[in-house]
Amino acid sequence: MKHFILFIAVYSFSAAKAQKIDSIYVNLYTDSLKKGTFNYINIDGLLSDGRYLPLDSTHLIFSASAGWFSGNSLWIDNNFSDDKVSVKVILRKAPGTFKQFDIYIKKKPDNEKLKTADEIINEMKNNTRSKRKGNLSSGNGVITKIYRA
Repeated sequence: MKHFILFIAVYSFSAAKAQKIDSIYVNLYTDSLKKGTFNYINIDGLLSDGRYLPLDSTHLIFSASAGWFSGNSLWIDNNFSDDKVSVKVILRKAPGTFKQFDIYIKKKPDNEKLKTADEIINEMKNNTRSKRKGNLSSGNGVITKIYRA
């Protein structure tokens, strides 16, 4: 009898944890895909109890008009020349639940040089000094504040 009660308890807890995925949502971390690198495609599932669950390739089937997937990450070749890639994501347990969407390819090169911490601090110091100089007037050795309307 104890084994039967234990079995029922374990079964009911596991059934309570297994929620059905009602729908899937696409949450991209960027507005465009970069060529020559992996681009993570974030998909969330809305569970029947209202919670969201991040989904991966164990839950989903990924396909795209270009490139190839490794898990949730889409590789786009450097030689790709179209403006966008069409992606389709299908829920494995319910193939009727899917999302199809287009993601554009980044056009500008990634050659932007980011400022170092020292450059940012120096820039902030210089801006603060120039603001002070612009608001102060010196006359006869006395510094007075100028108020602008």
